[in-house]
Amino acid sequence: MKIQTIEYYFREVLRSMIRNRWMTFASIGTVAVSLFILGVFLILLMNMNKLASSLESQVQISVYINDNLPEDGRKEIERMTRALKSVSAIEYVPREKALKILRERLGDNKKILDALGDSNPLPNSFLVTVNNPDDVKKTAAAIADLYGVDEVKYGQDVVANLFEMTRLMRLFGLVLMILLLAATVFIISNTIRLTVFARRKEIAIMKFVGATDWFIRWPFILEGVGLGIIGGFVSAVTLRIFYSVMVDKIYESLAFFPMVEQNPFMHYLTLVLIVAGILIGILGSTVSLKKFMEV
Repeated sequence: MKIQTIEYYFREVLRSMIRNRWMTFASIGTVAVSLFILGVFLILLMNMNKLASSLESQVQISVYINDNLPEDGRKEIERMTRALKSVSAIEYVPREKALKILRERLGDNKKILDALGDSNPLPNSFLVTVNNPDDVKKTAAAIADLYGVDEVKYGQDVVANLFEMTRLMRLFGLVLMILLLAATVFIISNTIRLTVFARRKEIAIMKFVGATDWFIRWPFILEGVGLGIIGGFVSAVTLRIFYSVMVDKIYESLAFFPMVEQNPFMHYLTLVLIVAGILIGILGSTVSLKKFMEV
């Protein structure tokens, strides 16, 4: 492609954007708003995934051991449990510590434990954390078979419901993102089509004087790319401000709420939105031109 031809394309793009400035403004606004909404749902999806992963990682297995088990037996259970590949951490909780934790959890209702007097009905136990939440059931079954283990609990029903809930959260977010992306492409392609429609006579004249299809297409495609870049950049800047304010507001009241860190997440999101704007601009221009190129 000759340099003169490239210069002509960019002059045409600039001339078209200035001449149709209101349509250009409307197209950029549509791209920016659509990508902003897309970005908001992407932020929600990523944070839903972060919350789901955080909930899953907090699932622990409680291993209650026999009261009469000697110290060597307890150490053997700990050694064999730690040797399991699925186990990431194990903590020994003596019965005295377990009672203290129970009193703290009961808060104002801890007086109900006064009836126990000096007795402590709680057993010695281990708290086991696994690498993969999906391995909880299998790991619990393996530990339950060890000598000296009285009972193993991990809130079977709660864990099953938790995993089902997190799976549905991820699936719902993914489906929503796909639908929103399709809607965004549809809206933007129709907006760009209005620009093409306004120049349909110009396209027809160029066809009649012998201009090739690609000679006519390139200025529109480059214009779509330009609109996509500007719209993507505007939406990315707005999203950065939005996410920063949202994170600050949430952490004011929920300091330990798991959220995706702003950096490098927002850097990646900015790149995704600009690339998405470019691709949508190309797709919208190509789809919109198809009808008017048939002269």
